[in-house]
Amino acid sequence: MELGLRGRVCVVTGASRGVGRATSISLAAEGATVVLVGRREEGLSDTAQACEEAGGQAATVVLDVTHPLAGERLLDVCLGRLERLDVLINNAGTSAARTLEQLTDEEWQAQWELHVMAPMRLMRTVAPQMALRGWGRIVNVASSSGKRPGRTNMAYNVTKAAELSLSRSFADLYADRGVLVNTIAPGAVSSELWTAPGGLADQVAQAQGISREQALENQANRTPLGRLGTAQEIAAVITFLSSELASNVVGAAWSVDGGAVPSII
Repeated sequence: MELGLRGRVCVVTGASRGVGRATSISLAAEGATVVLVGRREEGLSDTAQACEEAGGQAATVVLDVTHPLAGERLLDVCLGRLERLDVLINNAGTSAARTLEQLTDEEWQAQWELHVMAPMRLMRTVAPQMALRGWGRIVNVASSSGKRPGRTNMAYNVTKAAELSLSRSFADLYADRGVLVNTIAPGAVSSELWTAPGGLADQVAQAQGISREQALENQANRTPLGRLGTAQEIAAVITFLSSELASNVVGAAWSVDGGAVPSII
């Protein structure tokens, strides 16, 4: 199926691993030029090589998306080096197993900066440029926790809920100018965030006094599918929403969580 992404310039934040890496490779396989954004060049270079092997082109931008001028810097790179920017994937994010008592004010603020202010600034900067061309796609990667808050990290839940609202507001503002903004809400994914040493599986296991394997099994059993999602499954949905074929999808908050959130909205 032709998705109409060949030749498009697609920005992916948090591109060095997990969903960001899988999304970058998926877009590259459709013939897109992918601008890989992250804080460390090493991981971005590995993703860039994988994108080129998939049939696309890739450029790397070492950038902290929480910097107040991140949007302007990213736009300068895209317009200066590639002369266009068609798709923005706000994927950068993280979480940790923290109780309310453990969360500090600094951690609350850091989650807010990463999950709300960073995507807001990037959209505020690039959406008008997309609107000038009359075509654009923005996909924000939120979380099922933004729809159904859990106890693992209240700051994460709250900021992901805010990201859902932020996306809807931008969708309403730019849809009639050809810039379509949508959100996806993944559940737990078997990527580095959960499975790497010291990741969420280990953190939950330590907090609950169970094994790492039991922590992963418990998380998987929370979904009707009975398993964690994969980064490639999330990337497939992002790629579609970034495409020409998603021309009638605006302001959506697609659950990609194996059925974890029992809702039809």
